[in-house]
Amino acid sequence: MKTTNYILAILITVILSSCKKTKPSMKIVYPETKKETVIDDYFGTKISDPYRWLEDDRSTETENWVKAQNKITFEYLNKIPNRENIRQRLEKVWNYEKVTAPKKRGDYTYYYKNDGLQNQYVLYRQKENSKPEIFLNPNKFSKDGTTSLGTVSFTKDGSIVAYSISEAGSDWRKIIVMDALTKKIKEDTIIDVKFSGISWYKNEGFYYSSYDKPKGSELSAKTDQHKLYYHKLNTKQKEDKIIFGEKQKRRYVGASVTDDNTYLIISASKSTSGNELYIKNLENTDNQLTTIVDDFDSDSYVIDNKKSKLYILTNRNAPNKRIVTVDTSNPTPENWKDLIKETKEVISPSKGSGYIFANYMVDAISKILQYDYDGKLIRKIELPGIGSVGGFSGKIEDKVLYYSFTNYTTPATIYKYEPKSGKSTLYKKPKVDFNSDDFNTKQVFYTSKDGTKIPMLITYKKGMKLDGKNPTILYGYGGFNISLTPNFNIANTVWLEKGGVYAVANLRGGGEYGKAWHDAGTKQKKQNVFDDFIAAAEYLIKENYTSSDYLAIRGGSNGGLLVGAVMTQRPKLIKVALPAVGVLDMLRYHTFTAGAGWAYDYGTAQDSKEMFAYIKAYSPVHNIKQGVEYPATLITTGDHDDRVVPAHSFKFAAELQAKQTGNNPVLIRIETNAGHGAGTPTSKIIEQYADIFAFTLTNMGIK
Repeated sequence: MKTTNYILAILITVILSSCKKTKPSMKIVYPETKKETVIDDYFGTKISDPYRWLEDDRSTETENWVKAQNKITFEYLNKIPNRENIRQRLEKVWNYEKVTAPKKRGDYTYYYKNDGLQNQYVLYRQKENSKPEIFLNPNKFSKDGTTSLGTVSFTKDGSIVAYSISEAGSDWRKIIVMDALTKKIKEDTIIDVKFSGISWYKNEGFYYSSYDKPKGSELSAKTDQHKLYYHKLNTKQKEDKIIFGEKQKRRYVGASVTDDNTYLIISASKSTSGNELYIKNLENTDNQLTTIVDDFDSDSYVIDNKKSKLYILTNRNAPNKRIVTVDTSNPTPENWKDLIKETKEVISPSKGSGYIFANYMVDAISKILQYDYDGKLIRKIELPGIGSVGGFSGKIEDKVLYYSFTNYTTPATIYKYEPKSGKSTLYKKPKVDFNSDDFNTKQVFYTSKDGTKIPMLITYKKGMKLDGKNPTILYGYGGFNISLTPNFNIANTVWLEKGGVYAVANLRGGGEYGKAWHDAGTKQKKQNVFDDFIAAAEYLIKENYTSSDYLAIRGGSNGGLLVGAVMTQRPKLIKVALPAVGVLDMLRYHTFTAGAGWAYDYGTAQDSKEMFAYIKAYSPVHNIKQGVEYPATLITTGDHDDRVVPAHSFKFAAELQAKQTGNNPVLIRIETNAGHGAGTPTSKIIEQYADIFAFTLTNMGIK
């Protein structure tokens, strides 16, 4: 669910050549979706599930339904006159060189680069005073660009690399081991890996995580018991040892080896919030683990170590997080000592060059403080502007670090930083066909239904007239402790330069104000999230940024649930609804893949009669009513999404099409060979945006 890079990838753009109102004339005859008699009993309440058959992603019936729906959707989209113009403009603005910050591994410096329209970023490397060379080119992994590169992990000396690949967007991965110097494959591919990092122990082997392959469909069947494995080089995968998770039933298990190769750190969770923490001294020959945290009441992670001294980031007794230290000989919480105390702002640290860099969120905006390992404040780092900062990470021996700065109008720009002096210099600034000086981002605080103040960032062209007729995209997420911070999106530039408004609300359920903010949008407080989003829309209308006729709402994954809930609760508030890969059947979400791990945020319908009633009251699939005119809706999903399975979107589309009243279209666009979002080829992203934005414009009545 945490799908960090995807949530920032689903922003909105369109081409607005005129604001003359028109009326879409396209009539739709939807494919007939059969209904079956399927009844579930929840505490004596009978719930019909007529489209249960669409959960079978392997059936011919489901495949034929997908083809029929796509046929109708693309027939509609093909009739929109400006769709091709939008696609061409997207392609043009997308076509610029993108480069990431470099990292030193052995004798080489590595970095990713995309020339402009390449489907996947290419990993380059170079030695000092030599020309760059291609190290890994994912564009050659598959003909259509749908196989992507995931985690890339080098041994400490840089001589061996293990990297993961994803095929067709699936969360199931393969790990390939290669001699980094000769670029020759060293051994058989590791298969059936899921939700995993790759952490080397010396040059001998690495740790990774996965589930047993499920019975039934690997794209939708439940995966409930995560296991940590150790793979020794030059041995068969079947010989890999289970280090953790065989006896302990945990849904998410991850591990990392400390930089000095002394300790193995294991994090184990039953849900997406709260984790146990264990440590093992790898210099000892026994297999005993030492417990650091033995419950799921907090989130705690080891940042670094200095010999036997651990540095831990935790929200235990500190909702906004703090950094503590403890000795490995007695590492339990009662022995923790504050190194950097909790403040009113949430901390997200990184480390490099022997320093800790504390990234604080101030109303979703970055502030960076540099500390030494004794907790002494070295300096506040002056940033290029108001926005989001990432980076400041590296090895202890690195003399130079890199960081990126971005906001809604500034593309990710990389800076070189010298920790000793505090000097920042520009390293790479992309050349984008977009003048950020022409735009303004304003932060406002509006009042939600229960009186809570919610921040929202609104971006628009300077001098724009507030007349209620500006096409506006309102974006939100509101869940899983994920924070929406200012981030540049290539496609969004066109929306802005042609007069569109783009607004992002920092809803409860997110992590912008720490654990308390997150918890205020979970379980039987989930309605707070929807109320916050509704209040954001009402604010934009009240202040004349837009009106209901020119307002679209957008969100993906948990944000897709947000859109689905709001459009069914307040259908007249908005003109266009754009739910992407959404969690839309809330009574059954926990029965698919690793969905049961989301119960910290949602609860489940089986928990209690009260929890069932609460979830049913907002579950989008179960709150579509006959005779209501819902907004023009374009649902988007991928046929290989094994995180939020496409059955959610299939059922929602079928139910909406069956009950929709009026002329607003209800369409579903199902991308083939695509998953939850990560690794989607550039060509597919551009096509998706063009379709979504053309649909949005047409249904706002903009020519």
